[in-house]
Amino acid sequence: MTFSSSVAVRELPLFPLSEVVLFPGSQLPLQIFEPRYRIMMNTILQSDGRFGVLMVDPTQGRIANVGCCAEVVQHQRLPDDRLKVLTLGQQRFRVLEYVREKPYYVGLVEWIEDQPTDKNLTELADEVDQLLRDVVHLSTKLTGQEIVLPDDVPELPVELSYWVAGNLHGVAQEQQILLEMQDTAARLERESEILTSTRNHLAARTALKGVFE
Repeated sequence: MTFSSSVAVRELPLFPLSEVVLFPGSQLPLQIFEPRYRIMMNTILQSDGRFGVLMVDPTQGRIANVGCCAEVVQHQRLPDDRLKVLTLGQQRFRVLEYVREKPYYVGLVEWIEDQPTDKNLTELADEVDQLLRDVVHLSTKLTGQEIVLPDDVPELPVELSYWVAGNLHGVAQEQQILLEMQDTAARLERESEILTSTRNHLAARTALKGVFE
């Protein structure tokens, strides 16, 4: 999966969301009900269907400076003028400046990509993939419910790093750090640390469960 743009800088409607971090390749369903965002959605549906998603830290009310462009792939208008939309994450971007704030935010943004690295990304990706499967296996043993990975888990290092980051739950601040990284190896290494910690925790709980059964 490759995302590119011939325009390095552009204006982009922006949608701040509390503790939501979108990654390239991830789907994000939304219900649009606020009047300003209904205006925004009606506007972008008449153009290229793209807007930027930025994470809001609810503890500080701070809007992140790096986000991910979302493209509307499906939409449905409801009788009360709300909109249900399904979006797909595209390129990451950095906000250079806000062009306006009303009726909704519009920013001048630049696209960002990972920098080249001399590290063995295939080896790192294989490690993360195996850890992911270990976590799923241990979760199945612990819960007694069969948990399976979807068939579309990416194999390529960059896409895998986005997929893993997008499927972390309840750790929006950690996800934002991973989104802002421009080093694929560093992102995979951090995910390896997170998955190793999770695997070890699950292994300990599984062993403890076995003792008391």
